[in-house]
Amino acid sequence: MDLTDAAVRADLVERLSKLYAGRPVILGPGILAGRTAQVAWLRAHDCRVLVLATARGAGPVPGPEECTVVEVETPVTRLVTDELRLLDHLAHHPPAHVVAAVERFDPAGEAIWNPGHFVTDDEPILGRQVVGGRPASYVRLEDKLYAEEVWAACNVPTAPHRVVPVEETALAEATAELSGPLGAVWTGDTRDGFHGAGNYVRWVLDESDWTLAQGFFSLHCDRVRVMPFLDGVPCSIHGFVLPDGTAALRPVEIVVLRKAGAREFVYGGLSSYWDPPDSDRAEMRAVARRVGNWLQTAHDYRGAFGIDGVLTADGFRPTELNTRMPAGAELLSAVDRVFFDLLQKHLVAGLDTGVTAADLEGLVALMDAERAGRPVAIGQGVSLGTSDEYDLDWDGTTLSRAAHATGTTLVLADTRSGFFSMISPCAALGPGDRLAPINAALLALLDREYDAGFGPVEAAPDLR
Repeated sequence: MDLTDAAVRADLVERLSKLYAGRPVILGPGILAGRTAQVAWLRAHDCRVLVLATARGAGPVPGPEECTVVEVETPVTRLVTDELRLLDHLAHHPPAHVVAAVERFDPAGEAIWNPGHFVTDDEPILGRQVVGGRPASYVRLEDKLYAEEVWAACNVPTAPHRVVPVEETALAEATAELSGPLGAVWTGDTRDGFHGAGNYVRWVLDESDWTLAQGFFSLHCDRVRVMPFLDGVPCSIHGFVLPDGTAALRPVEIVVLRKAGAREFVYGGLSSYWDPPDSDRAEMRAVARRVGNWLQTAHDYRGAFGIDGVLTADGFRPTELNTRMPAGAELLSAVDRVFFDLLQKHLVAGLDTGVTAADLEGLVALMDAERAGRPVAIGQGVSLGTSDEYDLDWDGTTLSRAAHATGTTLVLADTRSGFFSMISPCAALGPGDRLAPINAALLALLDREYDAGFGPVEAAPDLR
């Protein structure tokens, strides 16, 4: 099947769209602006739509003629991880007014419920079929400590590391043994649930860092993985596990900016504009295939996954496994978002698509030709008290408000855990460009214009 042919993909999308077949669809809970494109597509396929909205979000939102919106008030959270965990809890324990709204919207119980990638979908919600989440068994595979066992099973080169209990002597010994010139990095287990956005990662260089990190992990984890600070470009590689094997996609840059004085990481956006050397690209894709095939054999895994890591002076070194539709895979799916969305839903549900691993890998050339990327800034525990949208000028070093349309547009809005800002579209990027410098400039702009409190940051160096 030649998926580079738009007509072939269109025919396949039409067939896979029968999953919805004009049925009512419930979306969320989540950010309303994040559902705008999905609502438009569903309406075009004669689906009535109910959206459970925890906040408006940044960017355009669907109008009242397109869907029914039910507001779901949630407590303010300090971390992105807490917000994502809350969404999973809300989906499975909806408040009374949500239950009533669902029953009014879908009295016959025929709706499909699409809650989002972070919500478990093993069981129906309020008697409705759930699609678009992931089984609970997949969530357990995201433990950053378990990932080390995966790399060993798949013969993936890794950085030296030790997994130790959250205990002063064990942590001190492991850190002293493994620290490099930039110190060490501690990563916690998933005792209290999955975590992301670097919320359970700490950069440790001196005794003060040790004390603060141990205090945090003692409240949230039983064990910690200690490894040297890995210098180089943070990046990821993604794959799809299909019935006949694993399709590997292309590398994606992950923006992880550094606040060296405070020993903090600031996570930003993603980009496929960056190109690693061809040999590293080939090795990263080979790693994705080995890991995907192992997940299929050992855990009956289906669908998308991602491997985050760092392209160091010695090559790619993985740091975590994401067993869901990761943000990097979503970025690459921009070549045909509807196709990839339907493919993922069918694969996780164990439904036949007729797509092979070779078919899907044929789209990598299209991903290389149609790059995607956007700088992102997430304020955790900081609200801006406003929403905004305007174009920006980029002079190669600094972002500033533009007096005319530039094709580089800033949007921002508050969330329940702080605020979210992005530059989308971002005409400042070209093939081969790193996203990190533009993302650092975005944080500087937000500090100047909104007193966002990020402070000075620097991009990781490219050592290859």
